[in-house]
Amino acid sequence: MQNENIKLEDLLSKTKSNQVENNTINNVAIIGAGLMGQGIAHTIAAAGLDVMIIEKDNEHLEKAKFDLAESIDREIKRWAITKSEKKSILSRIKWELSLKKVIDYDLIIEAVDEDFRLKQLIFMELDSIAKPDTIFVSNTSTLSLTKLAETTSRSEKIIGMHFLHPVPKIPLVELVKCIHTSNNTVDLVREFAARIGKTPVEVYEYPGFVTTRAIVPLLNEAMYILLEGVATASDIDTAMRLGYNFQYGPLEMADMMGLDEVLAWMETLWKTLGEPRYRACPILRKLVRERKLGQKTGEGFFKYDENGKKI
Repeated sequence: MQNENIKLEDLLSKTKSNQVENNTINNVAIIGAGLMGQGIAHTIAAAGLDVMIIEKDNEHLEKAKFDLAESIDREIKRWAITKSEKKSILSRIKWELSLKKVIDYDLIIEAVDEDFRLKQLIFMELDSIAKPDTIFVSNTSTLSLTKLAETTSRSEKIIGMHFLHPVPKIPLVELVKCIHTSNNTVDLVREFAARIGKTPVEVYEYPGFVTTRAIVPLLNEAMYILLEGVATASDIDTAMRLGYNFQYGPLEMADMMGLDEVLAWMETLWKTLGEPRYRACPILRKLVRERKLGQKTGEGFFKYDENGKKI
């Protein structure tokens, strides 16, 4: 009888071990090959995991391939990585045009524009294609994960990972748990975040979470200071960098994030929270109308060369 108990315990232990092993995230698909999608893919591939990027058409896909290679080349010039490391990173990244390719992936990260309806449609389509145990991640910084989760049949496997730009260099990621997210999903994604070199900070679902909600008023106020003629853009950034030990000034930071993205964050926070500090400065709206979106278009509050370096 004792031997039977030992065998039963051994069997249960082995089964549990196999379950843990099966729950390990071995490959990742990313929907959207913009700046954030490229940065996330770069980070994951550099950590030794296979990653697939899916874009909506060949034009955007080819541009993303070129931009990612160029970004890594700039790192090589700064001696941050080697040519062999570049080759290793790019060899782990696949490029595709169809969402149907996600069928065998353990984790899917959505990194498209901050548009709720677009994200909703993507999650609904992915839900009908992906494995039942696949975890869905949204990189949203302001939208409701709970509402996104409720459009799928796997709401307990929906979680947010809010990466910050530039993803390979920022060691932080916010893990955002919606009402339905299971503790098992949180544990697996927390482990995944650590594997790719990120320090995860768990936050409750709320517009802007921690980082976006805190940084947006600072960016907005710097823009109002510029609009009111208190100081030049360069002097505003110098004051904040030297006075508060910031790596970048708030206006250059906004340019790096993409002024269209910053405006989208402000509009969502203004709409959902209704607080004046989130009401976008007119100078930001003007720049976005003129398609002066910052570093990615070569001009925003500052001008940039073809390598994204401030002129």
